[in-house]
Amino acid sequence: MRALYLDCFAGISGNMFLGAMLQAGVPVAYLEKELNKLPMADEFALDVKETQRKGIHSLYVEVNLLAHGEKHHEHHEHHDEEHHHAHRSMKDIRELIEKSSLNMAVKQQALAIFMEIAQAEGKVHGKPAEEVSFHEVGAVDSIVDIVGAAICLDYLEIERIFVSELTVGSGFVKCAHGLLPVPAPAVAELLIGWQTERGTEEKELVTPTGAGIVRALGVYSESLPKGFVTECIGYGAGSHELSIPNVLRAYLGEYNGAVDSKLSIIEANIDDMNPQIYGYLYEKLLAVGALDVWTTPIFMKKNRPAQMLSVLVDEEQKNACVGIIFAETTSIGLRIMPVGERLEAARHIAKVETKYGMVNCKVSAWNGKLCSVSPEYEDCRKLAAEKQVPLKVVQQEALRVLNERLGD
Repeated sequence: MRALYLDCFAGISGNMFLGAMLQAGVPVAYLEKELNKLPMADEFALDVKETQRKGIHSLYVEVNLLAHGEKHHEHHEHHDEEHHHAHRSMKDIRELIEKSSLNMAVKQQALAIFMEIAQAEGKVHGKPAEEVSFHEVGAVDSIVDIVGAAICLDYLEIERIFVSELTVGSGFVKCAHGLLPVPAPAVAELLIGWQTERGTEEKELVTPTGAGIVRALGVYSESLPKGFVTECIGYGAGSHELSIPNVLRAYLGEYNGAVDSKLSIIEANIDDMNPQIYGYLYEKLLAVGALDVWTTPIFMKKNRPAQMLSVLVDEEQKNACVGIIFAETTSIGLRIMPVGERLEAARHIAKVETKYGMVNCKVSAWNGKLCSVSPEYEDCRKLAAEKQVPLKVVQQEALRVLNERLGD
Protein backbone atom coordinates (compact mmCIF):
# COMPACT_ATOMS: atom_id res chain seq x y z
CA MET A 1 0.00 0.00 0.00
CA ARG A 2 1.06 3.60 -0.61
CA ALA A 3 2.31 5.12 2.64
CA LEU A 4 4.02 8.10 4.27
CA TYR A 5 6.43 8.32 7.15
CA LEU A 6 6.55 11.79 8.76
CA ASP A 7 9.81 12.55 10.57
CA CYS A 8 8.80 15.36 12.94
CA PHE A 9 12.16 16.25 14.53
CA ALA A 10 11.22 19.95 14.13
CA GLY A 11 7.50 19.51 14.74
CA ILE A 12 4.68 19.72 12.20
CA SER A 13 2.29 22.39 10.95
CA GLY A 14 -0.22 22.50 8.13
CA ASN A 15 1.95 24.51 5.76
CA MET A 16 5.00 22.34 6.51
CA PHE A 17 2.92 19.29 5.55
CA LEU A 18 1.82 20.93 2.29
CA GLY A 19 5.39 21.89 1.41
CA ALA A 20 6.60 18.33 1.99
CA MET A 21 3.78 16.88 -0.14
CA LEU A 22 4.48 19.28 -3.00
CA GLN A 23 8.18 18.45 -2.99
CA ALA A 24 7.29 14.74 -2.84
CA GLY A 25 5.43 14.98 -6.13
CA VAL A 26 2.06 16.74 -5.89
CA PRO A 27 1.94 19.37 -8.69
CA VAL A 28 1.27 22.88 -7.42
CA ALA A 29 -1.15 23.43 -10.31
CA TYR A 30 -3.18 20.37 -9.28
CA LEU A 31 -3.38 21.51 -5.65
CA GLU A 32 -4.50 24.99 -6.75
CA LYS A 33 -7.10 23.56 -9.16
CA GLU A 34 -8.63 21.38 -6.43
CA LEU A 35 -8.58 24.16 -3.82
CA ASN A 36 -10.50 26.32 -6.28
CA LYS A 37 -13.45 23.96 -5.72
CA LEU A 38 -13.96 25.51 -2.27
CA PRO A 39 -16.79 28.07 -2.09
CA MET A 40 -14.35 30.65 -0.66
CA ALA A 41 -11.67 30.07 -3.32
CA ASP A 42 -11.75 33.74 -4.31
CA GLU A 43 -10.48 34.71 -0.85
CA PHE A 44 -6.97 33.28 -1.11
CA ALA A 45 -4.00 32.44 -3.30
CA LEU A 46 -1.15 30.01 -2.68
CA ASP A 47 2.43 31.26 -2.63
CA VAL A 48 4.94 28.40 -2.90
CA LYS A 49 8.62 29.29 -2.53
CA GLU A 50 11.83 27.30 -2.69
CA THR A 51 13.94 27.96 0.38
CA GLN A 52 16.79 26.62 2.52
CA ARG A 53 16.62 25.59 6.16
CA LYS A 54 20.14 24.98 7.48
CA GLY A 55 21.21 23.96 3.99
CA ILE A 56 18.23 21.67 3.29
CA HIS A 57 16.34 22.58 0.13
CA SER A 58 12.64 22.70 1.00
CA LEU A 59 9.34 24.28 -0.02
CA TYR A 60 7.60 26.96 2.01
CA VAL A 61 3.84 27.36 1.48
CA GLU A 62 2.02 30.56 2.37
CA VAL A 63 -1.66 31.40 1.97
CA ASN A 64 -2.34 34.96 0.88
CA LEU A 65 -5.75 36.49 1.59
CA LEU A 66 -7.37 38.30 -1.34
CA ALA A 67 -10.84 39.24 0.00
CA HIS A 68 -11.67 42.97 -0.04
CA GLY A 69 -8.13 43.75 -1.13
CA GLU A 70 -6.92 43.40 2.42
CA LYS A 71 -3.28 42.74 3.18
CA HIS A 72 -2.77 39.07 4.14
CA HIS A 73 -2.34 38.23 7.79
CA GLU A 74 -1.18 34.79 8.88
CA HIS A 75 -2.25 32.98 12.06
CA HIS A 76 0.29 31.83 14.62
CA GLU A 77 1.13 28.68 12.70
CA HIS A 78 3.14 30.82 10.31
CA HIS A 79 4.18 33.92 12.26
CA ASP A 80 4.66 35.15 15.81
CA GLU A 81 2.91 38.50 15.79
CA GLU A 82 -0.75 38.99 16.74
CA HIS A 83 -3.23 38.80 13.86
CA HIS A 84 -6.85 39.23 12.90
CA HIS A 85 -8.72 35.93 12.44
CA ALA A 86 -11.98 34.94 10.82
CA HIS A 87 -14.24 33.20 13.31
CA ARG A 88 -15.98 30.08 12.02
CA SER A 89 -17.85 27.36 13.86
CA MET A 90 -17.47 23.66 13.13
CA LYS A 91 -20.89 23.86 11.50
CA ASP A 92 -19.69 26.66 9.18
CA ILE A 93 -16.62 24.68 8.19
CA ARG A 94 -18.62 21.49 7.62
CA GLU A 95 -21.06 23.32 5.34
CA LEU A 96 -18.22 24.98 3.45
CA ILE A 97 -16.49 21.66 2.75
CA GLU A 98 -19.68 19.72 2.00
CA LYS A 99 -20.87 22.38 -0.48
CA SER A 100 -17.61 22.14 -2.43
CA SER A 101 -17.19 19.94 -5.51
CA LEU A 102 -14.21 18.13 -3.99
CA ASN A 103 -14.39 14.34 -4.15
CA MET A 104 -15.85 12.44 -1.21
CA ALA A 105 -12.52 11.01 0.02
CA VAL A 106 -11.03 14.51 0.30
CA LYS A 107 -14.11 15.83 2.11
CA GLN A 108 -14.09 12.95 4.60
CA GLN A 109 -10.41 13.30 5.47
CA ALA A 110 -10.60 17.09 5.82
CA LEU A 111 -13.66 16.84 8.07
CA ALA A 112 -12.02 14.10 10.13
CA ILE A 113 -9.07 16.42 10.84
CA PHE A 114 -11.33 19.35 11.70
CA MET A 115 -13.47 17.17 13.95
CA GLU A 116 -10.45 16.07 15.97
CA ILE A 117 -9.47 19.71 16.48
CA ALA A 118 -13.07 20.70 17.31
CA GLN A 119 -13.32 18.00 19.97
CA ALA A 120 -10.01 19.10 21.52
CA GLU A 121 -10.98 22.79 21.49
CA GLY A 122 -14.40 21.91 22.87
CA LYS A 123 -12.89 20.00 25.78
CA VAL A 124 -10.51 22.87 26.58
CA HIS A 125 -13.28 25.51 26.49
CA GLY A 126 -16.12 23.38 27.89
CA LYS A 127 -18.28 23.35 24.75
CA PRO A 128 -19.72 20.68 22.42
CA ALA A 129 -17.51 20.17 19.36
CA GLU A 130 -20.14 21.47 16.91
CA GLU A 131 -20.48 24.73 18.87
CA VAL A 132 -16.77 25.53 18.99
CA SER A 133 -16.01 28.87 17.39
CA PHE A 134 -12.61 28.58 15.75
CA HIS A 135 -10.13 31.43 15.70
CA GLU A 136 -6.74 30.30 14.40
CA VAL A 137 -7.99 27.06 12.88
CA GLY A 138 -11.07 28.72 11.42
CA ALA A 139 -8.98 31.23 9.49
CA VAL A 140 -8.77 30.90 5.73
CA ASP A 141 -5.15 29.75 5.73
CA SER A 142 -5.89 26.86 8.08
CA ILE A 143 -8.88 25.74 6.03
CA VAL A 144 -6.59 25.74 3.01
CA ASP A 145 -3.90 23.82 4.95
CA ILE A 146 -6.30 21.10 6.08
CA VAL A 147 -8.26 20.70 2.86
CA GLY A 148 -4.96 20.95 0.94
CA ALA A 149 -3.51 18.14 3.06
CA ALA A 150 -6.47 15.90 2.17
CA ILE A 151 -6.11 16.78 -1.53
CA CYS A 152 -2.41 15.86 -1.49
CA LEU A 153 -3.03 12.55 0.26
CA ASP A 154 -5.72 11.69 -2.27
CA TYR A 155 -3.44 12.58 -5.20
CA LEU A 156 -0.58 10.46 -3.84
CA GLU A 157 -3.05 7.62 -3.10
CA ILE A 158 -1.84 7.37 0.51
CA GLU A 159 -3.46 4.61 2.54
CA ARG A 160 -1.29 4.71 5.69
CA ILE A 161 0.56 7.49 7.52
CA PHE A 162 3.24 6.67 10.07
CA VAL A 163 4.49 9.45 12.36
CA SER A 164 7.61 9.74 14.49
CA GLU A 165 7.92 11.16 17.99
CA LEU A 166 6.85 14.82 17.93
CA THR A 167 9.12 17.64 19.05
CA VAL A 168 6.63 20.20 20.42
CA GLY A 169 8.89 23.07 21.56
CA SER A 170 8.53 25.17 24.71
CA GLY A 171 7.81 28.71 25.93
CA PHE A 172 4.60 30.63 25.18
CA VAL A 173 2.61 31.43 22.03
CA LYS A 174 0.20 34.27 21.23
CA CYS A 175 -3.32 33.01 20.45
CA ALA A 176 -6.78 34.56 20.31
CA HIS A 177 -7.09 33.99 24.07
CA GLY A 178 -3.73 35.61 24.88
CA LEU A 179 -0.41 34.04 25.84
CA LEU A 180 -0.64 30.28 26.23
CA PRO A 181 2.01 27.72 27.17
CA VAL A 182 3.57 25.50 24.51
CA PRO A 183 2.10 23.11 23.62
CA ALA A 184 -1.14 25.11 23.51
CA PRO A 185 -4.00 23.44 25.43
CA ALA A 186 -5.79 22.15 22.31
CA VAL A 187 -2.52 20.76 20.93
CA ALA A 188 -1.83 19.05 24.26
CA GLU A 189 -5.28 17.42 24.08
CA LEU A 190 -4.69 16.25 20.52
CA LEU A 191 -1.37 14.68 21.48
CA ILE A 192 -2.63 12.69 24.48
CA GLY A 193 -1.17 9.21 24.15
CA TRP A 194 1.41 10.30 21.58
CA GLN A 195 5.20 10.17 22.01
CA THR A 196 6.46 13.75 22.41
CA GLU A 197 9.51 15.68 23.59
CA ARG A 198 10.06 19.38 24.27
CA GLY A 199 13.34 19.78 22.38
CA THR A 200 15.66 22.75 22.75
CA GLU A 201 13.66 25.43 20.92
CA GLU A 202 11.51 28.01 22.72
CA LYS A 203 8.96 28.07 19.91
CA GLU A 204 5.64 26.42 19.09
CA LEU A 205 6.72 23.58 16.80
CA VAL A 206 3.48 21.56 16.68
CA THR A 207 0.44 23.64 15.72
CA PRO A 208 -3.26 22.74 16.04
CA THR A 209 -3.44 21.95 12.33
CA GLY A 210 -0.34 19.75 12.44
CA ALA A 211 -1.55 17.97 15.56
CA GLY A 212 -4.98 17.46 13.96
CA ILE A 213 -3.44 15.77 10.92
CA VAL A 214 -1.39 13.48 13.17
CA ARG A 215 -4.32 12.64 15.46
CA ALA A 216 -6.85 12.00 12.72
CA LEU A 217 -4.69 10.11 10.24
CA GLY A 218 -1.40 9.05 11.82
CA VAL A 219 -0.06 5.88 13.44
CA TYR A 220 3.01 6.14 15.69
CA SER A 221 6.25 4.52 14.54
CA GLU A 222 9.56 5.12 16.27
CA SER A 223 11.41 4.97 12.94
CA LEU A 224 10.74 3.91 9.38
CA PRO A 225 8.56 0.81 9.83
CA LYS A 226 9.79 -2.57 8.71
CA GLY A 227 8.47 -3.24 5.23
CA PHE A 228 8.54 0.44 4.20
CA VAL A 229 10.35 0.99 0.87
CA THR A 230 11.13 4.68 0.31
CA GLU A 231 10.68 6.11 -3.18
CA CYS A 232 11.32 9.78 -2.49
CA ILE A 233 11.58 12.32 0.34
CA GLY A 234 9.94 15.74 0.54
CA TYR A 235 10.85 18.61 2.86
CA GLY A 236 8.32 21.24 3.97
CA ALA A 237 9.75 24.38 5.56
CA GLY A 238 8.50 26.01 8.74
CA SER A 239 8.51 29.77 9.30
CA HIS A 240 11.14 30.19 12.00
CA GLU A 241 14.91 29.98 11.76
CA LEU A 242 15.93 27.47 14.42
CA SER A 243 19.19 25.98 15.62
CA ILE A 244 18.12 22.82 13.77
CA PRO A 245 16.68 22.53 10.24
CA ASN A 246 13.08 23.72 10.60
CA VAL A 247 11.59 21.23 8.17
CA LEU A 248 9.13 18.37 8.14
CA ARG A 249 10.69 15.37 6.40
CA ALA A 250 8.18 13.13 4.63
CA TYR A 251 9.17 9.74 3.26
CA LEU A 252 6.89 8.59 0.42
CA GLY A 253 6.88 4.93 -0.55
CA GLU A 254 5.31 1.50 -0.50
CA TYR A 255 4.51 -0.29 2.74
CA ASN A 256 4.55 -4.06 2.55
CA GLY A 257 4.44 -4.87 6.26
CA ALA A 258 1.58 -6.10 8.38
CA VAL A 259 -0.90 -3.50 9.61
CA ASP A 260 -1.27 -3.98 13.37
CA SER A 261 -4.88 -3.13 14.03
CA LYS A 262 -7.75 -4.53 16.05
CA LEU A 263 -10.96 -4.53 14.07
CA SER A 264 -14.51 -4.80 15.38
CA ILE A 265 -18.01 -4.77 13.93
CA ILE A 266 -20.57 -2.65 15.77
CA GLU A 267 -24.16 -3.77 15.20
CA ALA A 268 -27.58 -2.38 16.11
CA ASN A 269 -31.10 -3.47 15.15
CA ILE A 270 -33.26 -0.42 14.43
CA ASP A 271 -37.00 -0.53 13.70
CA ASP A 272 -38.25 2.92 14.68
CA MET A 273 -36.06 5.49 12.89
CA ASN A 274 -36.77 7.81 9.97
CA PRO A 275 -34.90 6.22 7.01
CA GLN A 276 -33.79 9.68 5.83
CA ILE A 277 -31.32 9.73 8.73
CA TYR A 278 -29.25 6.81 7.41
CA GLY A 279 -27.45 8.81 4.70
CA TYR A 280 -26.44 11.49 7.20
CA LEU A 281 -25.40 8.79 9.68
CA TYR A 282 -23.19 7.08 7.09
CA GLU A 283 -21.38 10.34 6.35
CA LYS A 284 -20.70 11.06 10.02
CA LEU A 285 -19.41 7.56 10.74
CA LEU A 286 -17.12 7.53 7.72
CA ALA A 287 -15.87 11.04 8.54
CA VAL A 288 -14.56 9.90 11.94
CA GLY A 289 -12.77 6.89 10.47
CA ALA A 290 -15.22 3.99 10.13
CA LEU A 291 -13.78 1.56 7.58
CA ASP A 292 -17.18 0.53 6.24
CA VAL A 293 -20.86 1.09 7.04
CA TRP A 294 -23.84 -0.91 5.78
CA THR A 295 -27.43 -1.83 6.61
CA THR A 296 -29.23 -5.16 6.17
CA PRO A 297 -33.02 -5.52 6.01
CA ILE A 298 -34.22 -7.83 8.81
CA PHE A 299 -37.43 -8.82 10.59
CA MET A 300 -37.64 -8.43 14.34
CA LYS A 301 -40.16 -9.78 16.84
CA LYS A 302 -43.81 -9.68 15.75
CA ASN A 303 -42.50 -9.73 12.15
CA ARG A 304 -41.68 -6.03 12.35
CA PRO A 305 -39.42 -4.91 9.43
CA ALA A 306 -36.18 -3.26 10.53
CA GLN A 307 -32.61 -2.48 9.55
CA MET A 308 -29.46 -3.97 11.06
CA LEU A 309 -26.78 -1.27 11.10
CA SER A 310 -23.22 -2.62 10.83
CA VAL A 311 -20.05 -0.55 11.21
CA LEU A 312 -16.53 -1.91 10.66
CA VAL A 313 -14.06 0.03 12.83
CA ASP A 314 -10.49 0.01 14.08
CA GLU A 315 -9.92 0.15 17.84
CA GLU A 316 -8.94 3.83 17.70
CA GLN A 317 -12.21 4.89 16.03
CA LYS A 318 -14.55 2.56 17.96
CA ASN A 319 -15.54 4.96 20.75
CA ALA A 320 -16.16 7.82 18.34
CA CYS A 321 -18.45 5.65 16.21
CA VAL A 322 -20.32 4.32 19.26
CA GLY A 323 -20.94 7.89 20.38
CA ILE A 324 -22.31 8.88 16.96
CA ILE A 325 -24.65 5.86 16.82
CA PHE A 326 -26.13 6.62 20.24
CA ALA A 327 -26.43 10.33 19.45
CA GLU A 328 -27.87 10.07 15.92
CA THR A 329 -30.03 6.91 15.98
CA THR A 330 -32.85 5.55 18.12
CA SER A 331 -30.77 2.56 19.22
CA ILE A 332 -30.19 2.09 22.97
CA GLY A 333 -28.00 -1.01 22.72
CA LEU A 334 -25.11 -2.15 20.55
CA ARG A 335 -23.28 -5.41 19.86
CA ILE A 336 -19.51 -5.27 19.37
CA MET A 337 -17.82 -8.31 17.84
CA PRO A 338 -14.08 -8.73 17.17
CA VAL A 339 -12.97 -9.45 13.62
CA GLY A 340 -10.52 -12.37 13.58
CA GLU A 341 -9.00 -11.60 10.19
CA ARG A 342 -9.45 -9.18 7.33
CA LEU A 343 -7.94 -9.88 3.90
CA GLU A 344 -7.46 -6.98 1.51
CA ALA A 345 -6.56 -7.01 -2.16
CA ALA A 346 -3.71 -4.69 -3.10
CA ARG A 347 -5.18 -1.57 -4.64
CA HIS A 348 -4.33 1.80 -6.06
CA ILE A 349 -6.12 4.66 -7.79
CA ALA A 350 -5.47 5.11 -11.49
CA LYS A 351 -6.36 8.52 -12.92
CA VAL A 352 -7.70 8.23 -16.47
CA GLU A 353 -8.44 11.11 -18.80
CA THR A 354 -11.63 10.48 -20.76
CA LYS A 355 -13.30 12.66 -23.38
CA TYR A 356 -15.64 13.80 -20.61
CA GLY A 357 -12.94 14.61 -18.07
CA MET A 358 -10.69 12.96 -15.48
CA VAL A 359 -11.98 9.88 -13.60
CA ASN A 360 -10.34 8.08 -10.69
CA CYS A 361 -10.50 4.30 -11.12
CA LYS A 362 -9.85 1.79 -8.34
CA VAL A 363 -7.58 -1.01 -9.54
CA SER A 364 -7.28 -4.08 -7.27
CA ALA A 365 -5.09 -7.17 -7.42
CA TRP A 366 -4.81 -10.40 -5.43
CA ASN A 367 -1.70 -12.59 -5.51
CA GLY A 368 -0.30 -10.43 -8.26
CA LYS A 369 -3.32 -10.83 -10.55
CA LEU A 370 -5.82 -8.12 -11.47
CA CYS A 371 -9.15 -8.88 -9.81
CA SER A 372 -11.22 -5.67 -10.06
CA VAL A 373 -11.36 -2.37 -11.93
CA SER A 374 -13.99 0.16 -10.91
CA PRO A 375 -14.52 3.84 -11.86
CA GLU A 376 -15.26 6.10 -8.89
CA TYR A 377 -18.99 6.78 -8.83
CA GLU A 378 -18.76 10.42 -7.64
CA ASP A 379 -16.35 11.36 -10.45
CA CYS A 380 -18.59 9.77 -13.08
CA ARG A 381 -21.73 11.30 -11.61
CA LYS A 382 -20.30 14.82 -11.69
CA LEU A 383 -19.07 14.47 -15.27
CA ALA A 384 -22.40 13.01 -16.39
CA ALA A 385 -24.22 16.01 -14.93
CA GLU A 386 -21.74 18.53 -16.38
CA LYS A 387 -21.67 17.00 -19.88
CA GLN A 388 -25.37 16.05 -19.93
CA VAL A 389 -24.71 12.42 -20.86
CA PRO A 390 -25.93 9.20 -19.20
CA LEU A 391 -23.95 8.13 -16.14
CA LYS A 392 -23.35 4.65 -17.57
CA VAL A 393 -21.75 6.18 -20.69
CA VAL A 394 -19.15 7.97 -18.57
CA GLN A 395 -18.48 4.80 -16.57
CA GLN A 396 -18.09 2.73 -19.74
CA GLU A 397 -15.74 5.30 -21.28
CA ALA A 398 -13.55 5.33 -18.15
CA LEU A 399 -13.31 1.53 -18.22
CA ARG A 400 -12.51 1.55 -21.93
CA VAL A 401 -9.64 4.02 -21.51
CA LEU A 402 -8.25 2.16 -18.51
CA ASN A 403 -8.49 -1.25 -20.21
CA GLU A 404 -6.58 0.15 -23.18
CA ARG A 405 -3.86 1.33 -20.80
CA LEU A 406 -3.77 -2.07 -19.09
CA GLY A 407 -3.64 -3.87 -22.43
CA ASP A 408 -6.95 -5.70 -22.02
